[in-house]
Amino acid sequence: MNVTRTVFRDDHEMYRTTVRRFLERECQPRQRDWDQAGQVDRETWLKAGREGLLCASLPEEYGGGGGDFGHAAVFSEELARSGVSGLSFGMHSDIIAPYIARVGNDEQKRRWLPGAASGEIILAIAMTEPGTGSDLKAIRTTAVRDGDDYVINGSKTFISNGLTSDLVIVVCKTDPAAGAKGISLIAVEATRAGFRRGRKLEKVGQYAQDTAELFFDNLRVPVANRLGEEGRGFAYLMQELPQERFSIAVGAAAKLERALQTTIDYVKDRRAFDQTVWDFQNTKFKLADIKAQAVAVRTMIDHYLAEHMRRRLTLEEAAIAKLYATETLGKALDDMVQLHGGYGSMLEYPIARDFVDSRVTRIYGGTSEVMRELISRKL
Repeated sequence: MNVTRTVFRDDHEMYRTTVRRFLERECQPRQRDWDQAGQVDRETWLKAGREGLLCASLPEEYGGGGGDFGHAAVFSEELARSGVSGLSFGMHSDIIAPYIARVGNDEQKRRWLPGAASGEIILAIAMTEPGTGSDLKAIRTTAVRDGDDYVINGSKTFISNGLTSDLVIVVCKTDPAAGAKGISLIAVEATRAGFRRGRKLEKVGQYAQDTAELFFDNLRVPVANRLGEEGRGFAYLMQELPQERFSIAVGAAAKLERALQTTIDYVKDRRAFDQTVWDFQNTKFKLADIKAQAVAVRTMIDHYLAEHMRRRLTLEEAAIAKLYATETLGKALDDMVQLHGGYGSMLEYPIARDFVDSRVTRIYGGTSEVMRELISRKL
């Protein structure tokens, strides 16, 4: 992309080789089966664990790889470039596991993190509810203290890994009258009585990523399963959301580069009116614009990546990265689908899969409108 990248070390590049080989060997051949099943098979999770591809940034004492966010970024980039769809290792490793690692006590870390790193425990986080999206303060799921237990009631929707998860971090109200200060995070094992999975939700794209509704009916869970302090859940979420949003931006940057190269290859081969599609000035100008945008996105992402690896990325900067990277990707993909003509609407073509898989990036992790609101507060 005409950008000299200096953010990664040699160990990151060695990890990239391992990730790329794993995706080529274990994931690309299984994509069709995963799409039809609506989820990734357990054996692939376990294989990833054995190869050190889960929770790479967690400390080694808890089963992780002892790496940093650079390893997470490498995985996000290689996943985007491989075309593998619906594999939620990044969410499991770099969005959910950090809540346990940074907020959990030592007993909780030793109980859950080694299994997360090995692939034996699949993680999910339950934030969104049927009546609330980005407004986390408005959640209605409650956890009422009863002796040494909490009794949880409520429902969640759009939960990634909802069907396969073994441990769910539930965002709930322990003090409904306290607003944001009444939110707590409670880890719930999927084997507990009162935990029920709803239907698998049919999505636009990401067909292999199981997304489901979850229900909690008088579910009793020990107070020992609470992560951190009671009433501090919203603060914990605000601490970790920048990484979630930035992770989405990292993947969007790599997806944009992949789609651009895919489209260049296609238009130089496809013929129309006795010439290649590339020979039309409109094609060259469209792709020149997208190339410039891709370089701008890459330069921004690498700058923020270096900042985040020093733990200096702010909430505003993560919002800027997510907004610009995902909005740029969405508009560029629309143009590149158009350049493919009728084949751009065929899911057997990579550009079509990229188009449907990427639409949600402007929604999950906080919508583009929420990102604009966050950015505007600093204007």
